[in-house]
Amino acid sequence: MYQSRRPARSEFVPVRNLRYHVLTWGEPSAARPPLVLLHGWMDVGASWQFVVDALGEERFVVAPDWRGFGLTEGGGVDNYWMPDYLADLDWLLDHYAGDRPVDLVGHSMGGNVVMHYGGVRPQRMRRIVNLEGFGMPAFRADEAPGRYGRWIDELKRLHAGEMALADYGAADGVARRLMKTNPRLTQDKADWLARQWARAAPREGGDERWRILGDPAHKVVNANIFRVDEMLALYAAIEAPVLTVVASDDSLSGWWKRRYTLEEFQQRLQSVRDVRLARVEDAGHMLHHDQPGRVAGLIEEFLADA
Repeated sequence: MYQSRRPARSEFVPVRNLRYHVLTWGEPSAARPPLVLLHGWMDVGASWQFVVDALGEERFVVAPDWRGFGLTEGGGVDNYWMPDYLADLDWLLDHYAGDRPVDLVGHSMGGNVVMHYGGVRPQRMRRIVNLEGFGMPAFRADEAPGRYGRWIDELKRLHAGEMALADYGAADGVARRLMKTNPRLTQDKADWLARQWARAAPREGGDERWRILGDPAHKVVNANIFRVDEMLALYAAIEAPVLTVVASDDSLSGWWKRRYTLEEFQQRLQSVRDVRLARVEDAGHMLHHDQPGRVAGLIEEFLADA
């Protein structure tokens, strides 16, 4: 199994009405701001371990489990909203950074949070790194009625127990699932990740199942249609330099076909006043698992240029 070079510390931080689970590495420094790493959808803060191990320099690093993921409870809600992630992040930065601007890295959903938050609180950002955080395709206003209807239908399915996450008889089953989703993931990393991504829980009858540490309510579609004009306004308000990193595998084509393309995403990035682009070869959407050394190098090179 993968052996961590820099073991993480686990702690809980009060955020709004929740106890946020946070992993930290290294020690706070008066000379350098925290490096904050934000995971994506159906992931956990521990997912950053491979990148942290690959960093060339010791650094105080903070990686929370978003609400409803990992060891951070969701608070009993039945759906999740982007504004909550922004507010949660603000609370976390109050705790770990005070008034100091931070270096913020986000993957996928976390990358979207980073880009939105950078426009909401530009003064709190020193540098921003967005790993495959593309946002969503443009939606038409006339799609709103169907969207609201789908949201209500999915809420009913959730409460009827029809959207539960899969469970597994052993951690090996979780590892196989991770490797099926990401064929580049090596066995040692999959075995390690499986024990961060899921936990053994007893079941009625005495046996135990490995359950994914994620709230199935995350599967409920957002009620509101995605607004590109709002996204571009947030991008335009970002003052910090931004590094956007994409993988050599084109995730957008697989998800959205021609409805949303990498070219369209790059056009949206033109709203950011200072943006740089990088590409990681031989990597898919989970590029921080596929090529952690390359990702760590890009992050450190970009931050050192501040």
